[in-house]
Amino acid sequence: MKFFSGFSLKNEEELFDFWLDKSQYSVAGFSYGAIKAFEYVYNSKNRVDRLILLSPAFFENRDLAFKKMQIIYFKKNPQIYIDNFLNNINSPKSSIDLSKYIKIGSSNELKELLYYKWDIKKIESILNRGTIIEVILGESDKIIDTKEALNFFQKYTTTYLMKNANHILRTKDDKYSNYRM
Repeated sequence: MKFFSGFSLKNEEELFDFWLDKSQYSVAGFSYGAIKAFEYVYNSKNRVDRLILLSPAFFENRDLAFKKMQIIYFKKNPQIYIDNFLNNINSPKSSIDLSKYIKIGSSNELKELLYYKWDIKKIESILNRGTIIEVILGESDKIIDTKEALNFFQKYTTTYLMKNANHILRTKDDKYSNYRM
């Protein structure tokens, strides 16, 4: 399996073992990494049976002012921005320590994820190749608008909404939702 990490993260794949298919024909990505995984599969000539998008970065419903402010805050102090980001992806707070996964990202990466448009034609192209696309969203996600993401993805993919789960798909007691793929 090929895994793509989220913005300013590295090696967090283990956090998602519950949902991952370790097959050589699977590709997965978390948040910003979901964009990277999606584009990788779209552009790949290799066989991919399953594409797993974990809390995909979805900011299409956010206005330009929000996006510009995020980039300004990041450029002003990347460490403070990342600290706030880590708190928000793990809210409601679980006891998982995310500090070991930190890799300060770039403003270009942040801009890419904020302005990314999920292309329906690309989704259809991937599906037409026989690849199953699964999207897993946390009901209590503080990063993305889960309702908007759910409304978009459920039209085209197999989409799961994890009850009471945050952006890293955990509940405040560190348990996975009672739903399983």
